[in-house]
Amino acid sequence: MVKIIISIPLMIGILLVTRCADPGKDKEIYRPVNVLLITADDLNYNSVGCYGNTLDQITPNIDRLAQSGIRFTNAFVNIAVCQPSRQSIMTGRYPHNNGAPAFNPIAEDVTTLQEQLHRAGYLNGILGKEIHLKPTKKFFWDYFITEGDLASGKGIGRDPELYFEYASEFFAKSKQEGKPFFLMANSHDPHRPFAGSDQEKNLWGEDLPLFTRKFLPEEVTVPAFLPDIPEVRREIAEYYTSVYRLDQTVGALMEALSQSGHADNTIVMFLSDNGMALPFAKANCYLNSNKTPWIVRWPGKIEEGRVDSTHFISGIDFMPTILHALHLPEVEAMDGASFLPLLTGRRQKERNTVFTEFHKTFAGIDYSMRCVQAENFGYIVNFWSDGTHQMKGDATSGRSFSAMKDAAIADSLVSERLAMYVYRVPEELYDFKSDPEGLVNLIGVPAYHEKIRELKSLLLKEMKRTKDPIYNEFSERFVEN
Repeated sequence: MVKIIISIPLMIGILLVTRCADPGKDKEIYRPVNVLLITADDLNYNSVGCYGNTLDQITPNIDRLAQSGIRFTNAFVNIAVCQPSRQSIMTGRYPHNNGAPAFNPIAEDVTTLQEQLHRAGYLNGILGKEIHLKPTKKFFWDYFITEGDLASGKGIGRDPELYFEYASEFFAKSKQEGKPFFLMANSHDPHRPFAGSDQEKNLWGEDLPLFTRKFLPEEVTVPAFLPDIPEVRREIAEYYTSVYRLDQTVGALMEALSQSGHADNTIVMFLSDNGMALPFAKANCYLNSNKTPWIVRWPGKIEEGRVDSTHFISGIDFMPTILHALHLPEVEAMDGASFLPLLTGRRQKERNTVFTEFHKTFAGIDYSMRCVQAENFGYIVNFWSDGTHQMKGDATSGRSFSAMKDAAIADSLVSERLAMYVYRVPEELYDFKSDPEGLVNLIGVPAYHEKIRELKSLLLKEMKRTKDPIYNEFSERFVEN
């Protein structure tokens, strides 16, 4: 375990705000607000109970968290893969605009949330996934626990008891030093290898993290974007076993916060970095790729049990929202905008659109994708799709993809679905209200021609605004003159 401690004087003008509510009354003194960000790894938005999962008590702790604050049903990350997703969240910029479109360190001239908090005297801490926020010097971690410190075995990072232990230690450190804190607690669940799987044993041997509830194949429902065949069903059951352990980690973190005495003065946010690591989810631009469960708890500020199904928020909005909530200066050149007014019950105009992207290179192939979702419709551009190049990635490494290949030999429907995943098509359009799993591509349907033009115009405008490097290619190949 490596711990770095940096002593910074508090900025009194920011952290202790005084005002005279009434000339005849004493001044009120407001404490600085703490932040606890909890992230899941590869959690589909609808795997959570309060987001529609019907498995009994699959996520009781996350559901309880949602009941204590606000739950957004139109929340997204801007890229569906771990490191760029987290770096986008912590810079308020799209990956193509922060210098890190894939597994790269962000650019030196890009300001991070941690730099701003550090300047304001906050104690910055992170549990797990520190390797996915680079370069380290840009994030100013005063306290960090690496993957190797989070569990037995080879840095697995999936032990709820250890998250409780280290979070408690960090909260005590904050109290001892008299500093407000920002803690990013990153669970490694339900990232593959899934709990109890052969892949897990093959990778780590017998020194594995424990799980206390095992889901059986006959208990689960296979997502409609995958074929319901035995090996897929088996992997979905293993995935849900990992989801349950994630929920235990969330419960452990919230218990540590409660015991610390900081709970009433801490903003808690929970979200996932991207969707499940199966075909048509992670590392793509589908609804199951980028849509995330996003829950915010802030005692005294957010009414309990609220649900926002009106506004769209996304990862690039996290940093400006936190800065706004903590009364810290705005940062120039962020692509996102604060949604703090939504937390206090107000409305924001024009929050009905979200832009997502993907960049990654395998074997010399650049799998660039862009997507715009406006209310119910999603338009996706697969720049790499040419009928020859094949999709590669984490989702092709597990039991489900292998099972689909085997089943495709005799089942024409599975064969067609597999070909769509592997080769894709240059353009896709979905009505996510009626077809949330993205099963029917409407791109060639004449009745949707005007909708396609509208979405292309929105995407082109955003690509131009944020200086997307493939703006010209999109304009020349896909936009009618």
